[in-house]
Amino acid sequence: MRSTARLMNVDRETVGTLLKRVGDGCADLLNETMRDLPCSRLELDELWAFVGKKQRHVKRTDDYAEVGDTWTFVATDAETKLVPSFAVGKRSEETTRAFVADVANRLRGRIQISTDGLRSYIEAISASFGGRVDYAQVIKSYEAEPIGPGRYSPPKVTGIEKTPIFGEPLEEFVSTSFAERNNLNVRMGVRRYTRLTNAFSKKLEMHIAATALHFAHYNFVRRHQTLRVAPAMAAGVTKTLWSEEELLAAVLDGVRP
Repeated sequence: MRSTARLMNVDRETVGTLLKRVGDGCADLLNETMRDLPCSRLELDELWAFVGKKQRHVKRTDDYAEVGDTWTFVATDAETKLVPSFAVGKRSEETTRAFVADVANRLRGRIQISTDGLRSYIEAISASFGGRVDYAQVIKSYEAEPIGPGRYSPPKVTGIEKTPIFGEPLEEFVSTSFAERNNLNVRMGVRRYTRLTNAFSKKLEMHIAATALHFAHYNFVRRHQTLRVAPAMAAGVTKTLWSEEELLAAVLDGVRP
């Protein structure tokens, strides 16, 4: 934001106001268009970040809901790479239930779901999907966190266990690999998610707005290298690849391609 303000010779607050407006519009766009989706395999995962300050610095006088550790729950379609839903909040049962319920309301038929070992997913998926789901968890075991110069490198996976929970999930499709790869897209595309920098969000509302902007751009504008089309095109949500100008026109003026 500071770089953009310097390049355009405008105040940083102006950039922030525009980002908030566009981000809110992107959230409305995603809410309107991600409906009656034909997805058959979804991977759900959570992406960590923080707002204002890290959790260990949160004081009793701070608003717990607005600062500290913040998790972005993301649903990724394993076939079209579409992101039909996301939710920003705490890694709690309440956020999990709201996120899973939103995912369920956007899908057309029976679905196979893979998640990590977060226990709150089990009750949330059972309540929202009932009998129209095949669900399994992927439990990964990691080696002890290294110390010294290599402590920031990801830990090595020492084992993977696939556990069926509901229905009859096909073991060959039980995976969270696409969701984890999508997490990398977010960290590379949204500066606020970059680790070990001072670019973190200072306000929760701006964090949500930037996340919505990213996923709208990802679904409608960004051409997936493997699919050769945007995820929204692969899922039948739109017939054309949107430009960035068309995305802005859609969220600011309501003009859809």
